[in-house]
Formats: sequence, structure tokens, C-alpha cells
Amino acid sequence: MSENALQNNAQWGIFKKISFRFFFILLPLFISLNNNGVFTFLSGLLQLPNHFLRDFVPWFSKNIIHYNYTPNTGPSGSGDTSYNWVLLLLIVLVSLAGCIIWSALDRKRKSYNTAYYWLVVLVRFYLAFTLVLYGLIKVIKLQFPDPTLDRLLQPFGEASPMGLAWTFLGFSKGYNIFMGIIEVSGVLLLFRRTVIVGAFLSLAATAHVMAMNYFFDVPVKLLSTALVVMSLFILAPHFLKFYRFFIRYESEQLDKMYKPVFKKRWLYFLAYGIKYLYITAAIGTLLYTFNQQRKTYGSDAPKPLLYGIYNVESMRFKGEELPPLASDSRRWKQMVISYSGYARVKTINDSTLNFSTVFNTKKREITLGSLDKESAQYILTYHLVGKDKLIVSGLKDKDSISISFKRKDLKDFRLINRGFHWVSEYPYNR
Repeated sequence: MSENALQNNAQWGIFKKISFRFFFILLPLFISLNNNGVFTFLSGLLQLPNHFLRDFVPWFSKNIIHYNYTPNTGPSGSGDTSYNWVLLLLIVLVSLAGCIIWSALDRKRKSYNTAYYWLVVLVRFYLAFTLVLYGLIKVIKLQFPDPTLDRLLQPFGEASPMGLAWTFLGFSKGYNIFMGIIEVSGVLLLFRRTVIVGAFLSLAATAHVMAMNYFFDVPVKLLSTALVVMSLFILAPHFLKFYRFFIRYESEQLDKMYKPVFKKRWLYFLAYGIKYLYITAAIGTLLYTFNQQRKTYGSDAPKPLLYGIYNVESMRFKGEELPPLASDSRRWKQMVISYSGYARVKTINDSTLNFSTVFNTKKREITLGSLDKESAQYILTYHLVGKDKLIVSGLKDKDSISISFKRKDLKDFRLINRGFHWVSEYPYNR
């Protein structure tokens, strides 16, 4: 919208006024109730309404729309829970009701130029900080980690669509950096001169994320769709000029964005000082936090003791050698230690056993506690022989057990050893 249009009292059409009223209620409600940690330093304040909504939304769902679901008692990692969808419906209904009441009471107003400007400011900041947040965790490679040992062993056909996407995206550090840079470029939305460029880049980034979420069944469909809508909302006043320029090849000039006028100079410096201070502090805090998290659980996190994939060479139980017979469920086939405090064992008949792990490095001892129905506990001493051999021996409850393993070289995986090639005479599609 042009500077003149925002500063005069030009008449708005009825459709424009009604749609503005609806979005003026809808977007701030969505942003405040789906903050997602975007507004650094304000998250605690923005979480206050959820204390009421956590009780009201399930009640509304059960008694008003008759949709029953079991509320989550804690974070689930999903942004598309029943609670989220019912909350969205509630936000839409409130926005429609508010729009109708507002339109009935304020029919004579000609325009909402100043309110529109501040609404766009809110959307710009929310969209920009959301993209910066998600972009940084890609550049630092926290969102999509390297394929885990369990992933490397999992057949493609047994992976979920989301698991396949996470493995695909996590494989390449370069692709993570590329995606991250595009998303971080959403920071251009924060500055008046670069809003349009930032909105185009944001639309490209959010449309890509939305497509991934829809077509690989990633449970962030609601948020990613909202971000696409917000990108389009920022660009909406310029659609006609884009059409004339890109489709009809006509000369066009975009309208300058409105710039608030401050009657006193000190107010100007105060307002812009707060803006740039907040942007710097927020992005700096995100960078520091993500860098620390990378050292805790990202690519720079320390690997657990005995990290690796171990294939069983021989196994003795109660002094008896257990041959690799598929009918003997006692016989182990493989042990994987991928995470601190956790080990997974595959038996010869491809059943899976899950264990907690506790290491005593002084005694060179490992305690395996069953996490499945079996309540067995293994107390084993371990010995590393050379680079790739592991021998454990001790007790399973009161019974003697000893196992000889050979560690698998991770470079044997084609996904890891293929590397990059400028020249390929034939496609290496395996």
C-alpha cells in the first residue's frame, strides 16, 4: 500500500474492509497462541493464555462440536494434534464472529490504514523470526541430524514417510546449509526497504516446507500452511502490479511502504533503537542457544562409550555354544549402541530387545537393564581387542553368558562411502 494511501483517508471497498477485519482478529490470535518460541524474551508472557485454553479447548471440543480426543499431558513433538486443530477452529469462529460484530458497529469507517500497517508489522516480525529460528537450526544442523546407526540398518520399506524425509535431509550438510540460508533470509522482512524481497524468499521457503510436510506426512502442516498464508498476506496489495509486470510485461513501480512519522526526534531514535536492539539480542540469543545445543545433542555431541554397530560372531549361554539357528530366540545377532544410556539388540530371528546402559569404566563393566517385558539384567565386563573386536562376559541374572562381537565399519554403508562426483559416466542409482 502506498505512503499516500496510508496517510490519507481514501475509501476502502466493502470486501477489503471486511477481509481486513477478519484477518486483524485471526492473525494476532494465531500468532499469540502459536508462538512456538519465536518471540525471544516474550515466550513466558505469550504462554499465559494456554493455561486457560488447555482446559477450555477439550471442553469446547467435547461439548460443542462433539469431537472427543484424549488431551496430551505434555509436549508431543507434533503441531497437528487434535488440540491444535480444535484451537484453530476456535480461532476462526472467534474471528468470524468478531468480524460480523465489528462490521455491524463500524460500517461508516472509510479505511483502516494505520491498523493495517501495524498488523503487517506484526506478521512480518512473526514470519521473520520463525524463519530465522528454523533456518539457524538447519545451518547449525540440529533439526536434521546425520542418519543414526539405527537408521542405517533400517530397510527403506520399514521407514515412515517422515523418517525417510528426515534421513534424506539429514544426510547432506550442504543441503541443510542451503535450506537454512534461504530461510534465514526471511530476516529481510524486518526492514522496510527489503520487505518485498523478503516476502518472496519467505514464500519460496515456506511453500517448500509446506510441501514436505504434506507429502511426507510431517505433523507441522498447520504451522507451515499458516506461514505460506502470511507470506501471501504481505504480498497481497501488490498482486495486480506483479501480474502486470511478470505476465503482461508492463512497466510498474511498487508503492513505497508507509513510514511512521514521529513528532519528536527522540521518539524516532527510541523506537528504532528498541527495534534494532531487540533484533540483535534475539538473533544473538538464538545463535548462542543453538550452538550450545549442538554440543549437547547435535553433531558435536560426544558419542557414547562403545558407540557402534556390533555383529555377533559367537555366543555362549550357561557354558553352551549357541549356533545361529533362527529357532533359538536366545541367540543374539547384532547390538547397536547409538545413544548414551541406550542399546538395541536384534536376535537371530530378527526380534528386537531394548536395554538401558550403565557403564563403569574403572571396572570396564556394562550393565544392561531390559526395557521390554523381559525383566532380565545383564552385568558384563567388556574387552576391546584391536579396532573392531568386542568381547563381553558375565551374568544374565544368575546365568553365565559371553559374546564375541565384530564392529561394523560405517564406511561399508553405500550411503556414507559414495561421496560426491563431478563426473559420472552413468547414474549411480542403487
